[in-house]
Amino acid sequence: METLFKISGLFVLPFWFLMMVAPHWKGTQRLLKSPVVIIAPVIAYVILVLPQIGRLLPKVMGPQLPEIAALLGTPEGATIGWMHFLAFDLFVGRWVYLDSRERGISAWLMAPILFFILMLGPLGFLLYLCVLAIKNAVRTSAYSDR
Repeated sequence: METLFKISGLFVLPFWFLMMVAPHWKGTQRLLKSPVVIIAPVIAYVILVLPQIGRLLPKVMGPQLPEIAALLGTPEGATIGWMHFLAFDLFVGRWVYLDSRERGISAWLMAPILFFILMLGPLGFLLYLCVLAIKNAVRTSAYSDR
């Protein structure tokens, strides 16, 4: 379990690196267009969850703080949670990367937002939503000034 936890970054970090450091490279764009990039952490997650599904499902269907805290306090639970974070953060980061490219948002602006999605998922996503809101407000203002 500890080995999987330690190497888990290898499943996702290359994609994050490409999105932040080489966003305009054709290889990055081609690779990130495919949802296959999130397969490795998803498969690792499924391999960890399926053998324990009978024990996990009741806990997540009727979550109680002490039970969830106890679950996450085990190496197995923490690794499952970590894989969940890695998979979903990469899914959101990939979507944000593709959406920002389509909207023509500066890669300089996107690099720190992607970093925050990688490190603090929802906070980074909120930052991106703020950028979209500001961009839409500016565009709306420009149209109404005409």
